[in-house]
Amino acid sequence: MKQLFTIIAGVVIIVSLVVSGFTYRQIQQQQASLTDDLQRRTSLLGDSFKESVRPYYLTEATSTLQSLLDKFAGRERLLGLAVYDNKGNVFATSADLPQDLTLSADIPEKAMDKDSTEGDFVAAGSGKVYVFAAPLHQDERVVGALTVYQKADYIDAAISQTWKSNMFRLFVQALLFSLAIVLILRWIIYQPIMYMAEAIRQTRTGMPGNITAMLNSHSFFKPIAAEVTKMSKSLTLARTMASEEARMRLEKLDTPWTSERLKEFIKAYLKDRKIFTVSFREPYSHRKGKNGITYEMGVGGPVTALDPVMSACGGVWIGFGSGDADKQTAGPDGKVPVPPDDPKYTLKRVWLTEKEVKGHYYGFSNEALWPLCHLVHTRPIFRKEDWLEYRKVNGKFAQALLSEIKNVQRPIVLIQDYHFALLPEMVKNSRPDAEVGLFWHTPWPSAEVFSICPWRKEILKGMLGADIVGFHTQQYCNNFLETVGKEIESLVDLERFSVTHGGHTAYIKPFPISVDFTGTKDQIFKSQMPQDLGIRSKYLGIGIDRLDYTKGILERLKGLEFFFEMYPAYQGQLTFLQIAPPTRQGVEKYREFAAEVTREAERINQKFAGNGWQPIVLLKEHYSHEEIYPLYRAADFCLVTPLHDGMNLVAKEFAAARNDEAGVLILSQFTGASRDLKEALIINPYSAEQTAEAIHTALTMPAAEQRRRMKKMREALKNYNVYRWAMEFLKSITSLG
Repeated sequence: MKQLFTIIAGVVIIVSLVVSGFTYRQIQQQQASLTDDLQRRTSLLGDSFKESVRPYYLTEATSTLQSLLDKFAGRERLLGLAVYDNKGNVFATSADLPQDLTLSADIPEKAMDKDSTEGDFVAAGSGKVYVFAAPLHQDERVVGALTVYQKADYIDAAISQTWKSNMFRLFVQALLFSLAIVLILRWIIYQPIMYMAEAIRQTRTGMPGNITAMLNSHSFFKPIAAEVTKMSKSLTLARTMASEEARMRLEKLDTPWTSERLKEFIKAYLKDRKIFTVSFREPYSHRKGKNGITYEMGVGGPVTALDPVMSACGGVWIGFGSGDADKQTAGPDGKVPVPPDDPKYTLKRVWLTEKEVKGHYYGFSNEALWPLCHLVHTRPIFRKEDWLEYRKVNGKFAQALLSEIKNVQRPIVLIQDYHFALLPEMVKNSRPDAEVGLFWHTPWPSAEVFSICPWRKEILKGMLGADIVGFHTQQYCNNFLETVGKEIESLVDLERFSVTHGGHTAYIKPFPISVDFTGTKDQIFKSQMPQDLGIRSKYLGIGIDRLDYTKGILERLKGLEFFFEMYPAYQGQLTFLQIAPPTRQGVEKYREFAAEVTREAERINQKFAGNGWQPIVLLKEHYSHEEIYPLYRAADFCLVTPLHDGMNLVAKEFAAARNDEAGVLILSQFTGASRDLKEALIINPYSAEQTAEAIHTALTMPAAEQRRRMKKMREALKNYNVYRWAMEFLKSITSLG
């Protein structure tokens, strides 16, 4: 619609300029013609009146002259006449001539001085007047002047009428042009383009459809029809070959897993069984903006990892509808196809009240379980009212899930993270045939640490309702088994890594989550963000984290401060770009942490900044993956310093983005990723000295050494990407592995 208005406005402006130009020229010609006609007629009148007036003026027959002037003045557009003596004084005037016109004798005097006729336009109370003076002679001597006053305001009236009629004509033309443009765009261009887009979409997605007939129905696109048809056949053949290749590679774990291979796995082994994912955070949210409703992708590990998996597998993702335009864009059942620009699966949104969000999400999930699972010296807060809301919301999601799977035989359910510890048991109690996997994205603490939770037994029993409980590392599995053994009556089998409780057996296994390596390896775009932010330094470091106290952002800033003190030569040479979108702003601890990070960044900038350079650029806003990946490629190093993290996919995204095999990853030893990416510079983030030394090592590392390290990390990601993670998790859930 905006483009349509732009086209119409452009055409109207062009037409207006053309019409205005022609109108201006017409006005000039009309004004010149009317003026010339008035001057000519007035000159003829003056010459004819002069011979009649001169005898009476020379004999000073005033009364007779007055009568003659009155007789002449009755003609159309003739305002009046006057006779001046050779001194510029009025000798006689017609009766109705306004007195103010005769007060000035400039024109008659000029005529007498030059001994020739003289005319000019003057403004008068009655309107514009043309004054014409002809000298009177006696014995070839100028003795006076006859002055004719003609009404000239009709010229302005005629010009004004021309403007009005032309502007009305312009309005009509603009209206007709606009209607014509709308009709042309709608019927000749827009509708055929929609047909063409649909034809290309069918080609891209492999949907059946008569593309040639669709395009040939509009002759405008007949030249394209043949090429699109050929492209469709080529893509269909390529898909068939890729599908066959993926099917043949299903059992070869030494070859990379792709979305196509995962689809073939689901077809061959799961017989296209439907997959249901439950995650508190929705993968896509819709929000109101200045230009209408827009959407943005969710942040965090579960969304980053699971969106490409769900895009490959299809199915239903059940999540909390948090966007302020989510209800407007979803159907009556809360469902919406996603991704919005290229739907691959269904998002079912669950609506929660403000009280439920406060108690479940901000309260028990993020003020109790989150700090309990992360050893970052933040005391968990346990409130009974939060626990009650946590149970209530788990039940609400259980109802939403059960309504989706009521007509599905042996559904596969993937439950994500600590927000839904009670959900597996609720689902199993209602649907024993459902095959349920719970993946815990955060670390699992030691049994002693977890024992401080007042509702630890209920949480453990809820989790053990799953068939598979997955963690990032074996250590977290060990911690969980130890916790279960100390807290509830159950049979813990350390050989099979299983727990039998209430007649149900749950298997505890590590599944180190990864990223969509195949989807990022061809990213070659260059980011303009550093230049737009005024970053002109030789070296660029980058950090991408939510403003979370577990991410070690304050420790990172202290490490940077120590680096600039140890290596002052890099002042003005290195800028560190920290992207840190706010998160969980309903929790006081997070608000305090965000303010502290801002103060610390400002303090360090004040300490070192100079000559238009500052060491730290802090951006507290969300950026899409499309905006962040080029930044990964532009950075000389990426600093990932969590104090405790289950995996950390930022580290893996950085390596996946570096198809140039350059750049250095500096990684905290307290992340699960440090076990997979051993060629990173591994540091203790609590040590500012280690962080500073690692930055210096990264900036001075030879290009060959960078390539060696990055190549090994990328090989690890290629061999174990998110599609292989999904395959292994699904195989374990469905008892195929």
